[in-house]
Amino acid sequence: MELAYYSDYAVRLVNTEEPGRGKDSLTTVDAVRDLFGPSQDAARRATDADLTRFRSVRGRLRAVFEAADGGEEELAVNLLNSLLLEFPVSPQVSGHDHRDDDGRPLWHMHLADHPSNATAGYAAIAAMGLAFHLTEYGVDRLGLCEAAPCRNAYLDTSTNRSRRYCSDRCATRANVAAYRARKRLEAEERSERADRTERTGRTAENTQDSTAPTER
Repeated sequence: MELAYYSDYAVRLVNTEEPGRGKDSLTTVDAVRDLFGPSQDAARRATDADLTRFRSVRGRLRAVFEAADGGEEELAVNLLNSLLLEFPVSPQVSGHDHRDDDGRPLWHMHLADHPSNATAGYAAIAAMGLAFHLTEYGVDRLGLCEAAPCRNAYLDTSTNRSRRYCSDRCATRANVAAYRARKRLEAEERSERADRTERTGRTAENTQDSTAPTER
C-alpha cells in the first residue's frame, strides 16, 4: 500500500464534522470504526474512550488544513510535526497478497497499526499520510472547500493546483450560486440604467418646458 493512500485517513476524520452546518457524525463507536475502512483488526480496538480522543485529533488535523489553506505554511508544518511526535509510526516493508506476473511479492512500505489503542493507531497513520502528501506535493495542496458553509478538507491532486472544492457537488453548487449572483447584479444594473434614463428623460422634458416661449 502506497504511503499516499494514508493521507485520506486525515481527510476522512476531519470531514466527520461540518462546523458551518453544526453537524458532527463522530458520535458513536461504530462511526469511529467506520473510519478505518477495510482495516478491521484496528477498528475492533475502538472503544467509547476513543470518541473523545478521536475528536481531539480531528481538531488538530483541521488546524493543519486551516493553516495551509490560509497560506501559513510554517504553522501547518509545525502543527503536523507535533502530531507526528506524539503519534509515531511503525513503518514496515510488506507484500501482503500482491504478486507480480512472476509470482514474486510486490514489496512496498506499509504503516503498521499502533498496538496501544485505536486513536493512537489512526492518528499515527493519518499524520504520516498527510506529511507524505505535504512534502511530496506542497503545503498549498491541503485545502478547505470554498463552498460555504461546507469547509470540508480536501487534498488537491490537480495538475495545475486549481482545486477549490471538496467535491463535484460543492463545485456545482458554488457555480450555480455565482451564476445567480451575476444574474442578480446584471438585473440590478439594468434597472439602475433604466432609472437613470427615465430621470434624464424627465429632466430634459422639464428643461424644454421651462425654456419654451410664453404665448400672449
